[in-house]
Amino acid sequence: FEVTLIPIYRVSSSSPKLHLCRLESSTETREREREIATMAEIKENYDLTPRVAPNLDRHLVFPILEFLQERQLYPDEQILKFKIELLNKTNMVDYAMDIHKSLYHTEDAPQDMVERRAEVVARLKSLEEAAAPLVTFLLNPAAVQELRADKHYNLQMLKERYQIGPDQIEALYQYAKFQFECGNYSGAADYLYQYRTLCSNLERSLSALWGKLASEILMQNWDIAFEELNHVKDIIDSKSFESPLNQVQNRIWLMHWGLYIFFNHDNGRTQIIDLFNQDKYLNAIQTSAPHLLRYLATAFIVNKRKRPQLKEFIKVIQQEHYSYKDPIVEFLACVFVNYDFDGAQKKMKECEEVIVNDPFLGKRVENGNFSTVPLRDEFLENARLFIFETYCRIHQRIDMGVLAEKLNLNYEEAERWIVNLIRTSKLDAKIDSESGTVIMEPTQPNVHEQLINHTKALSGRTYELVTQLLKHTQGQAAR
Repeated sequence: FEVTLIPIYRVSSSSPKLHLCRLESSTETREREREIATMAEIKENYDLTPRVAPNLDRHLVFPILEFLQERQLYPDEQILKFKIELLNKTNMVDYAMDIHKSLYHTEDAPQDMVERRAEVVARLKSLEEAAAPLVTFLLNPAAVQELRADKHYNLQMLKERYQIGPDQIEALYQYAKFQFECGNYSGAADYLYQYRTLCSNLERSLSALWGKLASEILMQNWDIAFEELNHVKDIIDSKSFESPLNQVQNRIWLMHWGLYIFFNHDNGRTQIIDLFNQDKYLNAIQTSAPHLLRYLATAFIVNKRKRPQLKEFIKVIQQEHYSYKDPIVEFLACVFVNYDFDGAQKKMKECEEVIVNDPFLGKRVENGNFSTVPLRDEFLENARLFIFETYCRIHQRIDMGVLAEKLNLNYEEAERWIVNLIRTSKLDAKIDSESGTVIMEPTQPNVHEQLINHTKALSGRTYELVTQLLKHTQGQAAR
């Protein structure tokens, strides 16, 4: 399905102007209007919901709509209508009734919803009865211990001892799927897990695994969800698809679903780079989903351990410059491609606005009476570090006042920040307090580091080449 959101952040010449308490000069007014127009344009142009939603299960879209509603990026009425539209394609009829009552300020639900609810209850009871023999077996710990890793043995044992056959196993899948559509993600996850231990159909097993992954994401079980993500990835990478395009599409779905995990899991910023930066997944991004570069760029900026791989990613940004533009991606281009530090400073402000309004990046944490966006703070700190390191490497002597301006800090804050940075970083620099400058010492690249950087990717690429060669050889032999 597709969600088409109509942006409301438009600045029109006919819009009424607010009467300010302080009189402003015409220059200040124009500057304020330009700033408001810029922020409105960012919210309008850089909301990725219309691009992301078609690659998600409809249940996974609800957290995005909740975020947009909380941030008031769109009118409540519009968000509620989209929720009802999505809910009409699920079995969460009670939830749809509640939203309908809230939207139209009524205590009565439409007749079609009432009838739909009766149908859902009847269907649920029917599926429950059909899956009852297998569910009863699975609830018996002593009986479950009889299961082995051999699926053929399990099927034969269930048939002989418990009169449970393929029909009951299929009924368990349908029951689990129906539970998921009803919003019972915990029950769906349990039954789908048990179904996969008995299912011998690879296609149906993969479908169940996607459902298990979605359930764990919606329950925010990030560790388990990450394990399921890797299981899906292994199947996608090893499975023979009817068309290469189908395999690419599955990779794109996996990367979109993974966004929930990567920006909530403790080690997610490293995991997203490990996945997205693989050649076949990066090719899928460049081919069909360049908007995912926003999340990969963000991960690179906040993850200091992955700096060695940043150089190759900068080349990707250069290649995709004409197909996708984003303040976060453009920030990296300003710093590492164009060396435009004034442009990078402006992009930092835009990046902040993008992050706080992005459903995956803008997670808020309550701290007493205040709420913060941890990723925004971490991003801005590392972005300043990028500007400082790059600026220092192309200049031998830098005026402290100029650096303070580039970093959006006052003179004293910039001096303290730079002193702490020099103490903890590998930059060979010193501060001349009398002249108010930072003096950089020339450094020669380490030969061993150069050798490591040039050869670090050879092992992985060789492994991929050998794997593809073996697949090709086996395919030829099969023919």
